[in-house]
Amino acid sequence: MNQGNNEMGTKPVVIFKNIAHEGPGYLGDFLTSQGIPWQIINTHEIESLPKSILGYSGVVLMGGPMSVNDDLPWIMPLLELIRQANAADIPLLGHCLGGQLISKALGGVVTKNTVKEIGWGEVMVNQNEAAKYWFGDIESFNSFHWHGETFSLPQGAIHLLASPHCYYQAYSLGKHLALQTHVEVTVEMVQSWCEYGIAELAESATSPAVQQANDMQQNLPLHCFFLNKVAKQIYGQWIKGLMY
Repeated sequence: MNQGNNEMGTKPVVIFKNIAHEGPGYLGDFLTSQGIPWQIINTHEIESLPKSILGYSGVVLMGGPMSVNDDLPWIMPLLELIRQANAADIPLLGHCLGGQLISKALGGVVTKNTVKEIGWGEVMVNQNEAAKYWFGDIESFNSFHWHGETFSLPQGAIHLLASPHCYYQAYSLGKHLALQTHVEVTVEMVQSWCEYGIAELAESATSPAVQQANDMQQNLPLHCFFLNKVAKQIYGQWIKGLMY
């Protein structure tokens, strides 16, 4: 379990991690910089899943290579915790698989995307008040993608982001933010994912939305620097809803 500093008994943010190499990345650094305590729970360790989500100020769900539609023992309990958070107005934040988990828990569906989307690619910010709240003056940015499925919007959600290869890249629902794209990546994460995903990259080489490892790692520190600035804007808005 990783944890930021916990001062005066403040409720921590819980980060559900679904596979070893998909951790919080820049989000962990951001929360620590803001003095917000956080802890990681590995979802595959079923005994570690809390029965109640009320002990946390916010709930974060990270990515992973599995599908929310897979018959895995931790998915149903995690969906129930997401519903608990929604009922208690505890803010949810989902990245890729995490965004898909929020969708499924709140009445949306997760289906195969038209193509796999892997690597760096532009996403466009929609022109609505919710998008303005979350993204400020940002109109588009170069984000990192690694997914083969996509979510639909739960009832009442507002569409925030789109890319040429995946229409639903983000939505908000009150305090909740679900992202299909990965704004949390660091240089080390991209390098690690390229190693773990070498077979998937080879299999998907003909997809128009898939970059190979060498292309993904060109100017990688610069790409991550600018994406971290976008993430800082988004995360700065998300923490305003934390339920201490």
